[in-house]
Amino acid sequence: MPSQSPADDSDRPGLILSGLTVIGLVMAVAAPFLGQPEAALLGICLTFVAGGLPAFAEALETLIEDRVLDIDLLMVLAAVAAAAVGAALEGAVLLTLFSCAGTLEHMAMGKARRAVEALMALRPETAFLVNADGSVTEVAVAGLVPGDRVVVRPGARMPVDGVIRDGQAGIDEATVTGESVPVTKGPGAAVFEATVNLNGVLTVEVMKPSSESTVARMILLVTQAQAAKAPSERFSAWFGQRYTVAVLAGSLLCWGALLALGWAPQDALYRAATLLVAASPSAATLLVAASPCAIVISVPAAILSALSASARGGVLFKGGAALENLAAVKSFAFDKTGTLTTGRAEVTGLVALSGDEAGFLALMAGIEAQSEHHIAAAIRRMAEARGVTPAGVTGITAIPSEGITGTDASGPLWAGNPRLAVRMGAGLAHPAFAGLADSTQTVVWLGRGAQVLGAVSVADQPRATSAAAIAALRAQGVRTIALMTGDRRAVALRIGRALGLRDDEIHADLLPEGKVDLVAALREQGKVAFVGDGVNDAAALASADVGIAMGAAGSDVALQAADVALLSEDMGRLAEAQRLARRTAAVIRQNLIFAMGAMAVLVFSTFAFALPLPLAVLGHEGGTVLVVLNGLRLLFDPIRADRTPRGPRATPARAAAPAPAA
Repeated sequence: MPSQSPADDSDRPGLILSGLTVIGLVMAVAAPFLGQPEAALLGICLTFVAGGLPAFAEALETLIEDRVLDIDLLMVLAAVAAAAVGAALEGAVLLTLFSCAGTLEHMAMGKARRAVEALMALRPETAFLVNADGSVTEVAVAGLVPGDRVVVRPGARMPVDGVIRDGQAGIDEATVTGESVPVTKGPGAAVFEATVNLNGVLTVEVMKPSSESTVARMILLVTQAQAAKAPSERFSAWFGQRYTVAVLAGSLLCWGALLALGWAPQDALYRAATLLVAASPSAATLLVAASPCAIVISVPAAILSALSASARGGVLFKGGAALENLAAVKSFAFDKTGTLTTGRAEVTGLVALSGDEAGFLALMAGIEAQSEHHIAAAIRRMAEARGVTPAGVTGITAIPSEGITGTDASGPLWAGNPRLAVRMGAGLAHPAFAGLADSTQTVVWLGRGAQVLGAVSVADQPRATSAAAIAALRAQGVRTIALMTGDRRAVALRIGRALGLRDDEIHADLLPEGKVDLVAALREQGKVAFVGDGVNDAAALASADVGIAMGAAGSDVALQAADVALLSEDMGRLAEAQRLARRTAAVIRQNLIFAMGAMAVLVFSTFAFALPLPLAVLGHEGGTVLVVLNGLRLLFDPIRADRTPRGPRATPARAAAPAPAA
């Protein structure tokens, strides 16, 4: 990886100019004590040139092209006014501090952007393409197209988004999902560009070109988010320009009034210059509602730092507005399947009437070996986990809405629901099946003709992190949490109760428009966030104040439909994202209170106590530095899901099955 990013190069001009202003100021202060008055004048000139001319040129360009008066013009005018009244040293101090504050601001913004540029640096430039004859050629990643296959060796980064076709390895996905624990993946599993293959040789089929990879979309989304202004920034832009004009006009009026009162022109100009410095919004960086330079320093310093910290933790905000809205959310609505639950059926109980669970499971996995149904996949996963080899079953025939039939070495087999059992003349009233009679789960029966061999129960399970995340949200002051699902109420109650939800917080049998109506009802009580998979819940995501897509890595629809995307499937990151959003709001409030107080003190002191220009300068730029540093604290507060306690996987509230659950 390069030792420095492009952002580092863009910092250099500012660092050089600020360095020259500091050198000039040191010369201006030290030279008189060394008996070198000429050097003092040279130092002041150096400071005015290095600190004033670039700012004036930028302000003039803004004025001509955009017809906007900005904070740079205020600073240059204040420094010139100070020099005009014989306080050139104070003007040099002002320009030096202003230049240093501007450089600090630029570096702060650059530091927030470097998280994205670091992602770009992690993207491999070449890959090992598998040719038609089986040979391997190193090619540019940009030339790969869907359908190509590449070899990824141990220690290498994935060059593309793709699917593993051969091999198994641990994958470090921290760059995409923020998950620090490696994930073991094998054939059929999706992998993302820039993740690291830790310990295996993999053959990966390209699913998307490099320009459309998950990392490429992350870079685009974060870049757009940093460019998008939050409501507070938009208001500052509107108010700030009017404030700048008011400060300039006020200083001129002050100068004119003092002259009219009989003040000496020199004294009147000095007091007006002091007022210009003290009342200038950059003196305390009046955040949100009272400062033009809040757009340049305070609000972006806090928001961009938070956006950068959240992106490192696997959470993408689509701009400052989403961040501010999440901080104010009082109600969370959750989709069930794939959000609060794993979205993947698991075998929860198994009954083999013969007592031979391994033999029964081999038959069940064999007859379901070619089925694409999610229940069949759950049965095959259980067989694989127990080391059971599926039995050879041929002549597979699917019977719609009932099940599947086939033949093994001992004769015909069938597996399916009670309707298929009735068709086969089989009775299901065996006492051993009593524990599976739970309306919240699906039961698959296996038999030969009229003889039932056993059954398995299958159900979706809550995520291991869901209960703790919901508890953390409640602890953070979220008033209402609602579960919304189109599933049966019995199923919704099983999941909701396992996660600590009250029955009145569980809403089932909903069509998509029903979810939208419930979100609208919750919005009457305050801001609402809806958490879904971004595919089936697009309408609800769009209708909420904040739409949050769960497990959005690799999903185009999820990344586009939501305001916030959780790239991993760890629910703990949701509570952490709101915690960071609220801390960002707190930092903004802190800056606002400090800035308003500082400006009030400086302006009042100018009139009441004849505030010396040097003190106005120090208060002016010192406040800027403090506000920027306060915003930068958010860079060091990343999202960490391990702060949300993780409980054991929630289990259904039902009678114990006669056989161990999967």
